[in-house]
Amino acid sequence: MEEQAAQLATRETGNFIVDAFTAGGPAMYLIALIGLLTVLLILERFMTLRSLTIDKSDFNEHLFGMVLRGDIRQAITYCDSKPTPLTSTLKTGLVQVMNHRPDEEVQVAMDAAVLRDTPRIEGWTAFLAVFGNVATLVGLIGTILGMIKSFTSVSMDKVGGAEKSIKLAEGISEALHCTAFGLIVAVLAILAYGYFQIRVSRILNEVTESSMSLMNLVVANRDKLKE
Repeated sequence: MEEQAAQLATRETGNFIVDAFTAGGPAMYLIALIGLLTVLLILERFMTLRSLTIDKSDFNEHLFGMVLRGDIRQAITYCDSKPTPLTSTLKTGLVQVMNHRPDEEVQVAMDAAVLRDTPRIEGWTAFLAVFGNVATLVGLIGTILGMIKSFTSVSMDKVGGAEKSIKLAEGISEALHCTAFGLIVAVLAILAYGYFQIRVSRILNEVTESSMSLMNLVVANRDKLKE
């Protein structure tokens, strides 16, 4: 028993995460992979959404001022200087206005631009929810494997009582570590999914609201508009 205890001691590195990962068994590798993918996707979403957003109030104030002055070309150039889904949508409408298209076609063009940019805004956000669910299931699988290991060791007749206790403890430790780390990854992924869903919805709402405001402005000032 002293030799077995010594072997257990040598497995401990003094680093909690490394020790817990080692104690978690094979399922921990899948949980770690899912955790890595989750972190990478979170970073990608942060950077992408940051590049796709703009101060709506400031932008609209400048753009609508140009439209009120009737300078559509300058407004289009201003949209080109700040490439985002919001500016792209408004530019699409302004191009239709400059081409003297009917109001209905202007609105349809902006609606189509919103639909075109929506996949770029949403990106792979939905996979965060998938990673959260999969991490939970993989943690459950690790838990089950750990409990099977525990009960298998207890049922072995050739193993002594002390060794049974050690193997039982190892199996339970494996099960609990898998459960804990699977839930940690799942909570991180699901919280990030909820946050980015809010961000995506806010961006799409801003684009839709601005397109409607631009449409109302164009309809009310058709006689002032020039090429």
